[in-house]
Amino acid sequence: TGQRLLSQFGDLRGIAGATVEELSQVRGIGLAKAAQIKAAFELANRLGDSSQSGKKAVIKTPEDVVSVLGSRLKDKKKEYFIALLLDTRNQLIKIAEVSIGSLDASIVHPREVFREAITACSASVIFAHNHPSGDPSASEEDIGLTRRLVEAGGIVGIDVLDHVIMGDNKYLSLKREGIF
Repeated sequence: TGQRLLSQFGDLRGIAGATVEELSQVRGIGLAKAAQIKAAFELANRLGDSSQSGKKAVIKTPEDVVSVLGSRLKDKKKEYFIALLLDTRNQLIKIAEVSIGSLDASIVHPREVFREAITACSASVIFAHNHPSGDPSASEEDIGLTRRLVEAGGIVGIDVLDHVIMGDNKYLSLKREGIF
């Protein structure tokens, strides 16, 4: 069965990026086994994300964002919008998966984003999302959403430090680009 998975999806990255439905199409893999495989990859991702020796990751630059989220967002076929919730020292409190969109769009409402941040007592947030196309260029929707989120953050007292868009081994920081 493992050999069939590899021949169908190419390598471990391909298997990790496959949906439960795609995995269950392989002979010998039912829905339950496909869900177990997805769960195993998610646990491996979380283990990789957890910092060593109990120290919290400090996130200050777009490179820090890419370092923390790179493995989580790599090879995803859908757009994932994530909020990195930070304390007053820019230490990571939590990685909040806010929404998972279609291949080309993600629906994000400020109330969902800031509900997580308020619950976690965040001082600031950094947003990140991937572009499955591989091109990290900011769309008009990305820019408009970022400006709305910065405004909403100002109202609730949570600073938006950046919005990083990740593509294939490339990224774009809307803060560095001067978009907000």
